[in-house]
Amino acid sequence: MPHIAVARLWFEANSFAPEATPLAAFQSREWVAGDDARARYRGTATELGGLDAFLRERPEWSATMLRCTSAQPGGPMTDQAFATWWEEVAVGLASGGFDGVYLSLHGACLTESDPEADLTIIRLTRAIIGPSVPLVASFDMHANLSPQLVGLLDGASGYRTYPHIDMADAAWRALRLLEARFSGRRLHGALAKLPQVLHSFHMRSEAGPMAETWALAQAMESPALPDVSLFGGFAWGDSPGAGPSAMAWGESADGARAAARAVMAELAARLPRFAVALPDGPAGLAAALEAPPGLVALLDPADNPLSGGAADTPGLLRLLLEAGPPVETVLAFLHDPEAVAEAAALGVGAPIARLLGGRSTAAFGPPVAFAGVVERLTHGRFLNQGPMEAGSPVDLGPSAVLRRGALRVILTSRKEAAVDPAFFELHGIALGEVRLLANKAKNHFRAAFAARCAAIVEADFAGPAALDLAGLPFRHVPTAWRGAVGVA
Repeated sequence: MPHIAVARLWFEANSFAPEATPLAAFQSREWVAGDDARARYRGTATELGGLDAFLRERPEWSATMLRCTSAQPGGPMTDQAFATWWEEVAVGLASGGFDGVYLSLHGACLTESDPEADLTIIRLTRAIIGPSVPLVASFDMHANLSPQLVGLLDGASGYRTYPHIDMADAAWRALRLLEARFSGRRLHGALAKLPQVLHSFHMRSEAGPMAETWALAQAMESPALPDVSLFGGFAWGDSPGAGPSAMAWGESADGARAAARAVMAELAARLPRFAVALPDGPAGLAAALEAPPGLVALLDPADNPLSGGAADTPGLLRLLLEAGPPVETVLAFLHDPEAVAEAAALGVGAPIARLLGGRSTAAFGPPVAFAGVVERLTHGRFLNQGPMEAGSPVDLGPSAVLRRGALRVILTSRKEAAVDPAFFELHGIALGEVRLLANKAKNHFRAAFAARCAAIVEADFAGPAALDLAGLPFRHVPTAWRGAVGVA
């Protein structure tokens, strides 16, 4: 009757974002523990939704839910936020009595002082539970993994889809490795790295170089080699473990090592296909307006919240105001609590004139003067329809919609990516009546919207996740690794 401990810290840090990510960002999004934690995730397409389903199929198992949290990607986690989370988890782990431990991690977490926070978590966990208690983890496919991980873990797995719609499956795979360990089966881990830093534009799982390599990795799996996972890395996470990696777990150390190296060789053979070229903003807007009839998306990946963007850069809004496209247009979104508060104080139908964008930093352009009316105010809460994180609650805080002519601008008090149809329903936007959806988003947007859009156009703007990596002040990525796909 195994009894396991579960803890979660899911956070992807952009080293070049303008603001650190505080404890409040975690507490306002996901901050649960104890008896209520499993209920919070039940039925959701998340790792801990997968954990709940796994445990319900194994009533002889029990779990102690230690602190579980996540935040939208952003600047490095403050040291205070990390210490608050870890101190609580450490006390729980030290209470003992666990047959195993499962960690739901991202793999690209950084703090203000630690460029390898996930590795630190695993090291600290192992130090508390000792060498004999099995320890497994799941990771996002954008994890920047250190080869040292496999010597500390008894098993691990990662997402195999991008957009990420298999979070629950990744948990199941990791937990099955834990189950195998309980049955007396000891697996050997291996991790191979590719000395590159890659953009994620061509890492989608429906087709392309990453999808092909994923398929080859999964074809290697067998009863003797139960998990082979491929990770693309996160380009804006300045870490010694930055870049792609392959992790394999097998009965034979040599077999696991050979599989990991073979997967990396397959990815290396496809490196030229990861190169990216995007139009600038005006060219992207022109291409979007020339697309076939229907909803067309113009994406600003440089300020994508799910790449650590601030949802605050002004370039996309400035372009729309200057170009004035004569079609129904929605900008999603600007993270601006002060503007929301002003709109709420003025009320629906009131005129509003203020600066928007560039609130957190002027590094990506000065704020933009906006004059329009307050069209809608909301409480900011909805449930994701999915497929990504389906069933998960989202809280934007109070939000507002401003209108100027054919342009509507969504403002939120909290930063949560606009990648789910329920985001737009909350704001009274019938997407069937919209021609141009200008969104601070990238690949995750496609999970729910690829089938809804006549075309999706990505354009290059200024922002913390911009296309050109050459000028970024990397400090921790090994110098020899900065030669691929625009990294100096």
